[in-house]
Amino acid sequence: MTTLFDPVQLGDLSLKNRIVMAPMTRSRADAQDAPTDLHVEYYRQRATAGLIISEGTQPSLNGKGYCRTPGIHSATQIAAWRKVTDAVHAAGGLLVMQLMHVGRIAHPLNKAASAETVAPSAVTARGKMYTESGMLDFATPRALRTDEIPALIDEYRQATRNALAAGCDGVELHATSGYLPAQFLSSGSNQRQDAYGGSVAKRIRFVVDTLQAMIAEAGAGRVGLRICPGNPFNDLHDDDVAGTFAALLQAITPLKLAYLHLVYLPALPVDGLQLVQAHYQGPLIINDSLDFAKASDYIANGTTAAASFGRYFVSNPDLVERFRTGAELAPFDTTTLYADGPRGYIDYPPLPA
Repeated sequence: MTTLFDPVQLGDLSLKNRIVMAPMTRSRADAQDAPTDLHVEYYRQRATAGLIISEGTQPSLNGKGYCRTPGIHSATQIAAWRKVTDAVHAAGGLLVMQLMHVGRIAHPLNKAASAETVAPSAVTARGKMYTESGMLDFATPRALRTDEIPALIDEYRQATRNALAAGCDGVELHATSGYLPAQFLSSGSNQRQDAYGGSVAKRIRFVVDTLQAMIAEAGAGRVGLRICPGNPFNDLHDDDVAGTFAALLQAITPLKLAYLHLVYLPALPVDGLQLVQAHYQGPLIINDSLDFAKASDYIANGTTAAASFGRYFVSNPDLVERFRTGAELAPFDTTTLYADGPRGYIDYPPLPA
């Protein structure tokens, strides 16, 4: 019987086990949106995971939404990430960088003065953004012109190239949680009537074209995609979620991605796992609110190739060993999830030797 502790091949990525660290925003980047020595230690501590997927990382200045999040669009950021990947590799781990352009989920106070908030359409998301000045309404985005979209896709291409230069083992496109790719997919936020909006085939085009650009740099075996069909987070709405994602999944299957990363929320009106099983062929990583028993069942019955864990990895840097031995899991401090500094970031102790 296959277990979480067995190795697995996801495209060109050889995982020593099937326990994946999910991407988690932790808001510790420096003033240049670069990782620090805290990041080096944080990721090194968790390198026993079969694969680490990094926190969402800006592909460009415009892509930033939240304060103290890292980027991969400057030489300083590339050099800083190289220290992280070197530490992970020295500890025997793998790290894939998640590329996250937030689109309209932003506020100018969190961005460089020269940066814009852009989106498929000039539709303001309902909700507020955390800034160092408090919670403020999301900015109204500027609708992208059709002739600007190739350059936007090239931001992901260049970010992929930069991630590889920083020593990353691959890249993941963040296409859920209401961010830019999800905004293109969804009829509520994409009200365009051009090559990238209107019909389902046109609304999925941005994601497919972006994946192809990333593949051109890294190879399909080092590119992943994260989705969550029907996730309403950050004011996302689509009139036909099942139809949109059926079309997307059918379109990306021939790309032969390293993996599809599904955030599975059974309470949503659309069953994301059923959609994937019906319309996608390829390695799957399943995520969200899994415990050891549920993840083990998914692995044993062949539902998924690997399982990713977020919250457990926050407070259990040695999660793989705790799962292996049945040790108690440490709870995490919610007040330090997004705080600056080492507390609640690198000070969770491992099990005694």
